[in-house]
Amino acid sequence: MPAAPTGAVEPVAPEDRGRDSALPAQTARVLALDSLDAAPRLLGAVFSATDAEGTVTVRITEVEAYRGEKDPGSHAYRGPTARNASMFRAGGIIYVYFTYGMHHCLNVVTGPEGISRAVLLRAGEVLEGLDLARARRPKARHDRDLARGPARLCAALGLTRLDDGTALGAPGSRVSLALATPEAVPAPESVRTGPRTGVAGPGGGEDYPWRFWIDGEPTVSPYKAAAPRRSKSRRAASGGT
Repeated sequence: MPAAPTGAVEPVAPEDRGRDSALPAQTARVLALDSLDAAPRLLGAVFSATDAEGTVTVRITEVEAYRGEKDPGSHAYRGPTARNASMFRAGGIIYVYFTYGMHHCLNVVTGPEGISRAVLLRAGEVLEGLDLARARRPKARHDRDLARGPARLCAALGLTRLDDGTALGAPGSRVSLALATPEAVPAPESVRTGPRTGVAGPGGGEDYPWRFWIDGEPTVSPYKAAAPRRSKSRRAASGGT
């Protein structure tokens, strides 16, 4: 597997326009990359979602890369399904999934069509639409908690499974993504990497340090290892299914 980037991130050539003319050249070029290369470049980027209620914009402070067939922690490890179909499309769209029967999570799809790559947006700072984000997240005690975690971020933006597959920045699209401006790009020494949060099995271990975050950001979610899986015999003894 490729080594996870650590520290400095190579700039993307502005003259390379990527594959999607609906996106700014720089953004399109980043979303044409493998998710492991795109993920750290999305730190500091701003993601916006607009609907009849208004617009919420979040500055991304924490992400995780997922790599399909190369990644036992990915939804697409065993191939395409109706649920994960968006992950196999060309970079520049979003993949929204429903989990635990109550939460939605937001991913940005990257790479070429037919090869599943995606970056989970785990946390961020709400820059615009604070009142709307607060209304959507009434249990948040502080503004730093409004988008601190993938389900919270998705809720603050007002995205659901109905938004799955939406193209970023396309005409009529309600979602957009813009990379950090040069002065807002995180300093290389502030970018940290580590195991992904809550991923069970081999994909959640030290061999997959594919979580990236901006050190010192109060909006970054706390790391939590996946709960150990119980054996079938233990589940049966405790009445589990």
